[in-house]
Amino acid sequence: MYQQALSCLFPVLVFSMLALSHLFANILPRYDFMLIACLSIQAIMYYTKIETKDEVLVICIFHLLGLLMELFKVHFGSWTYPELAYTKLLGVPLYSGFMYASVASYMCQAWRRLNLQILNWPSHNIARIIGALIYLNFFSNHFIIDVRYAIGLLIIYFFRRSVVVFYLDGKAYRMPTILSFLLIGFFIWLAENLATSLGAWKYAYQHNAWAMVNYQKISSWGFLVIVSFIIVAELKTLKSATEHTKRIVTI
Repeated sequence: MYQQALSCLFPVLVFSMLALSHLFANILPRYDFMLIACLSIQAIMYYTKIETKDEVLVICIFHLLGLLMELFKVHFGSWTYPELAYTKLLGVPLYSGFMYASVASYMCQAWRRLNLQILNWPSHNIARIIGALIYLNFFSNHFIIDVRYAIGLLIIYFFRRSVVVFYLDGKAYRMPTILSFLLIGFFIWLAENLATSLGAWKYAYQHNAWAMVNYQKISSWGFLVIVSFIIVAELKTLKSATEHTKRIVTI
């Protein structure tokens, strides 16, 4: 369980900083404090070798993808960041990308520390197409019908035989990949409730008083988990293939 706890370190630290940010509100705007805190956490985790160089690269990719989505969603009024900050871009604080990066951090850490393996993963082209469709739907659903449930049927069909194998205390455990998507999405939704209660961002129905995040967001987070999982899995596969090629060339 120690390895599992280490895998969650970055998300836990981010939420801890959110809780503590109120203490520094008179010195520095909370969103600016969060950006400094997230950058500091990442630097410390890298230089203490908790995270590898490749994992930091993946986190940077997720930060940029998340920030792009934030800029779009805030522009269309899906949620807001009402507090003042110096490090805002078009109404979006730059720290917000780290909320997505924390998901990537957990996945990368868990993959390495729990010796995660995937059986019966669909073909790379299928996985990439599904990942692209999910990500694009986050944007297109503002202009055309939301097709997330149609994409969900594709996921059920192509990932129906896929299984995740991971190790805890030397013992192997198996879980259907689709179930792992749902469980991680659910726990992120719980974390989102905590984040909004701490003022990380606000939905329209939370401005007068805090309210529980809409249950539909569980599916949104579930789909985001799938995109994240596919990106990490494909990057892991690409790295493995590259290393294999290098060994052949060396031999």
